[in-house]
Amino acid sequence: MSDVTVFPQLEIPETIAAGPGPGNTDARVLARFAGAGLADHMHEDVLRGMKECKHMLRDVMGTKNVHTFGVAGTGWSGLDVMFSAVMPGDSVVMFVNGTFSGIDGLTVRMKAATAEELAADPMNPQAASVTIIDVPHGQSVTGEIVEKALAAHKPKWAAMAHWETGSGRINDIQGFSDACEKHGAMGLVDAVSSLGVEDFRIDDYPGIHGWASCPQKGICCLPLTYAPVSFTDHYIDMLKKTGTRTFVHHPILEARHWGIVDGQDVEKGAYHRTHSAYAVAAFHEALRITLQQTVAQRAKDYQFHEAALRAAVTAMGCTVTSNMTSLIVLNLPEAMAGREMELVQHCRAQGFGIWPTLSEPVQIRIGILNLLNEQTISDIVRRFGDAITDLGGTVDHGRVSSALNEYYGRSIAAE
Repeated sequence: MSDVTVFPQLEIPETIAAGPGPGNTDARVLARFAGAGLADHMHEDVLRGMKECKHMLRDVMGTKNVHTFGVAGTGWSGLDVMFSAVMPGDSVVMFVNGTFSGIDGLTVRMKAATAEELAADPMNPQAASVTIIDVPHGQSVTGEIVEKALAAHKPKWAAMAHWETGSGRINDIQGFSDACEKHGAMGLVDAVSSLGVEDFRIDDYPGIHGWASCPQKGICCLPLTYAPVSFTDHYIDMLKKTGTRTFVHHPILEARHWGIVDGQDVEKGAYHRTHSAYAVAAFHEALRITLQQTVAQRAKDYQFHEAALRAAVTAMGCTVTSNMTSLIVLNLPEAMAGREMELVQHCRAQGFGIWPTLSEPVQIRIGILNLLNEQTISDIVRRFGDAITDLGGTVDHGRVSSALNEYYGRSIAAE
């Protein structure tokens, strides 16, 4: 026992999570998480909560898809379930315009690779059946880009991120859906950053047959709870014909535990994995809050406060290159160029969690997930301005304050 080290109890301080995600979990969600009883995972209240979650999730996502449920884990778990239908040799066109759609592209190449292709390069297989359409950093995937690629390649599957947080760009979901319909491709969409932030209904995009999101961004839940997914009947029928090489992340088996069997909601599902009573309670409360606020109102709130943050950082001399409403991606003033990582680390040391981009060119990312009030936005602006001056940069704090006051004052007066 003398060689055993028992470390002191872990204390993690409160910080402001002002990055692309995870976002700030609502206190009511944390209370439900901590307040749940240590119930058996097949307890009637746990199963009832799961059934209620799937119905609320359909309302949040705007769908009649029966196969709509939560995948235990993070957004990556939900994406893996969605991409599980891609089989070796399947033809896929993947649109990439940032870090996370790039990882989606790697996922697709791994799943579509033949045994020989995977063995040749296990960590980065070059699947001949997959076409990656690279769109430069800082630019959006347009409907024209999608149309041209699908017309040329006629794939079985087409995949795209709706909102790419790597560069802060919104991609053309309508153009993507239209092109998929026109060319007979089955669309798959990474909605990790858009669900619960943008006001949209997935049933309005019939060219898209699979959707995957995450718990900790627009849904404002804990990272390790449930990643929302939704699949059309056509997707499920295709999966029944081809099968999939995963048991854990099998969409049909996952759905059974949520009481979705043979395309129907049933009273009793079948065991697939051990679900956490804490996670179910937290996810349930997050969905309740989303529906009470309404997705439409939340989307308006994001638009309103993102515009305030944009005005403030612009007044500091920064250049914003993003068009998302939950995240600002910016270039520092010319005198500070090249010091992005230094600035990010300085902010984090102050309990202010902003992020750099994870691929070139290096930029700053400031997020406002579940930070939708004037006081918090003003605090973010003050912290960011102070960090620039701490590193020797110049910020006209009076001008920045005036920009914020003018924006909020004018907006309130207009209401």
